[in-house]
Amino acid sequence: MKKITIAIDGLSSCGKSTMAKDLAKEVGYVYVDTGAMYRSVTLYALRHNLFNSDGSIKIEELRAEMPNIHISFIINEETGRPETYLNNENVEKEIRSLEVSNHVSPIATIDFVRTALVAQQQQMGKEKGVVMDGRDIGTVVFPDAELKIYVTASAAVRAQRRYDELQQKGMPANYDDILKNVEERDYIDSHREVSPLRKADDAIELDNSNLTIDEQKQWLMSLFNEKTKD
Repeated sequence: MKKITIAIDGLSSCGKSTMAKDLAKEVGYVYVDTGAMYRSVTLYALRHNLFNSDGSIKIEELRAEMPNIHISFIINEETGRPETYLNNENVEKEIRSLEVSNHVSPIATIDFVRTALVAQQQQMGKEKGVVMDGRDIGTVVFPDAELKIYVTASAAVRAQRRYDELQQKGMPANYDDILKNVEERDYIDSHREVSPLRKADDAIELDNSNLTIDEQKQWLMSLFNEKTKD
């Protein structure tokens, strides 16, 4: 069975990461959560006072700090899933907070941030056998990926999923605030100048608003098996 590159793009909070993690684990591929990488840069910026009081970013200060931001993924032996490390600190929980969610889209519009992270992502996937999810994987990071999937779901469904996730983790959550954040991120992601979110011409679209996890898994595995035939 030949190895391929799998690119999963789509709207925020539509389950891309869960889908990609499960698929990678099922087929023995490496999983890279690119959204976690942008969230890690955002967390670093918040911790180092790189936002102005009006929410704008201290661009030159962040540019100077980029060489000090090191992101890696390490498998949690108990869960078998990769977790995000920022400068050797496990930040998997911290980067999922609403505060980070409210600041990540502006960080992701910055050209030098995207250039640095895209280079890391391409390096991670150069040997194939990788599942990567994000906003521009099939269009910018791996335009030649053998399997490209574009995931969508209604804003209300995505906000509810995010709310439930935060509740399960014991983190503060307000549905209306989350819905507003989801809608704002959709607009910013699709209108930014650098690598805007868009469906690649050869991507297969999946609206998972009304799909169960098992139905989604079956759909994905069918596509994977078709694409990896010798």
